[in-house]
Amino acid sequence: MAQIGVLTKKKKTGYAFGIFTESLIYNMFYTYYLTFLNEIVGIQPKYSSIIIFISIAWDAVTDPMIGNYSDRAGVDKRKVMKKSLLPLGICFIVAWTNIGAALDSQLLKILLYTVISMALWVFYTMYTIPYYAVVAEITEDYDERTQIRSFSSLLNAAAVGLGNILPALVPTVAVLLTEKYESNSYAVIAAFISIAAIALGVVCCKSLNGVYSPKETLPNQTVQKITLKNTMKAFGEIISLKPAKFFLLFVFFFLAASSMIQANLTYMVIDCIGMDYDTGIVFVILSLVGSMAVVVPIVEKVAKVKDRRFAAVLFLSVALAGEIVLKVVGLDFEIGGFKIMCILAPAVLGLGVGTFWTLFYSMGYDLVELDEFKTGERRESTITALPQLVQKFGSAFGILMAGQLLSFYGYDSSADVAGKEALFTVVTDPKIINGMENISTVIPAVLLFISVLCAICYPMTRGRVNALMAQLKKKRNHEEYTTEGFEKLL
Repeated sequence: MAQIGVLTKKKKTGYAFGIFTESLIYNMFYTYYLTFLNEIVGIQPKYSSIIIFISIAWDAVTDPMIGNYSDRAGVDKRKVMKKSLLPLGICFIVAWTNIGAALDSQLLKILLYTVISMALWVFYTMYTIPYYAVVAEITEDYDERTQIRSFSSLLNAAAVGLGNILPALVPTVAVLLTEKYESNSYAVIAAFISIAAIALGVVCCKSLNGVYSPKETLPNQTVQKITLKNTMKAFGEIISLKPAKFFLLFVFFFLAASSMIQANLTYMVIDCIGMDYDTGIVFVILSLVGSMAVVVPIVEKVAKVKDRRFAAVLFLSVALAGEIVLKVVGLDFEIGGFKIMCILAPAVLGLGVGTFWTLFYSMGYDLVELDEFKTGERRESTITALPQLVQKFGSAFGILMAGQLLSFYGYDSSADVAGKEALFTVVTDPKIINGMENISTVIPAVLLFISVLCAICYPMTRGRVNALMAQLKKKRNHEEYTTEGFEKLL
């Protein structure tokens, strides 16, 4: 272990604020980028979703390489994070400019925004993998890991709010800009988010001083060169861990479900619920953030009393039932003339998202000790990189499906004049509206059902983790040890 000091409340708070760097960028991208490419750049939905999928699939190369590099002896995770911040902010701003709107060729638009998005995700990965992995190095305590992630998730509720509310101000910003620049309103918002992300990333890095130190090279230890081959070998060894298979499937299907809903929020507000965008999106974001803020401490409490797996299954099952109810009742349902689904639909999403982000990384941290028990190595960043890679693939798959389904149901905005924020027009075709409702309810419900089943099969319970830790400590001290109590993990 690399811990060299006490994890004070101040240190934990400083670290937790680092979630803003990741979450502000993540949420603006996943909620609005499909809409931005459709409506501002003028790319057909089926191609817009492919851009997002390809750019994130690129992480199939960068995630493992960055994770493997971060685990090397002598590599300071804080420095890796710091170096990513400025280029991350710049790429994020460029990704939201309308530089491709004037291009006549769909192919050129696709190529341009694919390259920009690929660059964005490389620097995003450089920050997020060390950020999440370092918790497994600074504490091995089961409940303390949950506590750190829970506090971070609570702040994440605010980050989700800002990452969604600020872009919702695009029409207002457009009014303030001249006609020549109004279509760059997204870029203006992205600039504010980038500045905040960089500043809070620096705060996070400084908070790790005194509680984290890079791994030291042991005497006669040969530092292996980072190659794609040995990186894939490390991934293969981690995937071979029995709990990893169920955990990765749990991650993939949840993120596919939540990202599908998130990418469809704009269309859900305007076409399914039937509200003006400016008014509806405010209700949606406030409900989403509020439900997350409420559920996070409850999830933490349940996880502390029982364990993380139990909490995940319980609360995600409730979210699954909620998605089904939303479809049965209908997103256009009203009470006393008020379109209540602008509150209930995002609340269900917030319940699921709040639960997942409270438990996701701390569930993955347990694999670090299991891997160490089997191999004798600690690979925090590599083990963080693998589920993060699956997380991104799941999110990209959800957005890909949302875009493809929009096209399947008949929606196509590419014939409109690109570059005008006023293009959020109401759809009147019942087939398209029903399809948009399915994208926000019943289709992600199927994916969420699979995710819950995988969580049920995930064998990392509190009792087995405690048994593992007890025997791992004996193994570290070169004492006699057994596998009693955690045989199902092996």
